[in-house]
Amino acid sequence: MINVTLKQLNYFIALAETQSFSAAAHRCSVSQPALSMQIKNLEDEFHQALIEKGTRPLIITAFGELILERARAIVAQVEDMNDLMRAADKEAVGALRLGIIPTIAPYFLPQAIAALSQSMKTLQLRFEEAMTAVLIEALSEGRIDAAIVALPISEPDLAEIPLFEEEFVLVRPKSDAHLPVPDPEHLKTMRLLLLQEGHCFRDQALDVCNISDPTPLKLMEGSSLTTLVQMVSSGLGLTLIPQMAVGIEKRAANVDIQRFSKTRPKRTVGLIYRTTSPLGSNLSSIAKVLVAAHDAADKA
Repeated sequence: MINVTLKQLNYFIALAETQSFSAAAHRCSVSQPALSMQIKNLEDEFHQALIEKGTRPLIITAFGELILERARAIVAQVEDMNDLMRAADKEAVGALRLGIIPTIAPYFLPQAIAALSQSMKTLQLRFEEAMTAVLIEALSEGRIDAAIVALPISEPDLAEIPLFEEEFVLVRPKSDAHLPVPDPEHLKTMRLLLLQEGHCFRDQALDVCNISDPTPLKLMEGSSLTTLVQMVSSGLGLTLIPQMAVGIEKRAANVDIQRFSKTRPKRTVGLIYRTTSPLGSNLSSIAKVLVAAHDAADKA
């Protein structure tokens, strides 16, 4: 009978995902020699190599891939048991690990934290900011409990709770303020600035402008909404941002911000979590707090 610990499985998962002993050790908050020793102990238990020695980037062996799949399932089951224990206490969720995408985090987190702290005083919040695909993976593996993203996600294993809708607005150089506001689809003929690939807001902006293949347009890209707005301020083009970002971004850049006059593109922001999570009822209560926080900020 093998003697494998949950710690070893978590170390192996981190190593497989980061493909680096140093990065995995940092993620697990241990020294690299300690992590390496635990991986070696794991291999000794299985009498099989889990990684190919001396390869860069790190390569998981065929046997290691089989163990990795089962390790993720085991860790997810243990996390579900933790969730079940927390859900048993109706008064407090305890520590909530909440993911949030970069186009929402800087603009909504302050209100969300304040509202949750006031309504659920025993709640301990831990946040992870990452792009949607990364958060979905973290949810599936039980590393976070829920995430605030743009809907729909349409993953069969994830439940979705819509929180609110918000419009996209046009950001253009101040010198263009006297010009009519173009229709969204007309933006494809203009110098449009977009977020880099991987951001769901990039895909939403492309959809608004009815652009199916951005490659031939040679669109300029930025790493954040702040970068895009600063690029607009420098006269490099125009962009779209969500309404919630206007207050912060307009203060830091000399730009003209306008709503679209006819078709008003928008996105739905929502909370997602595993359908198997025992925290479902708790998360529904948290969603109501988040809705109220947004509505109060929107009216302010």
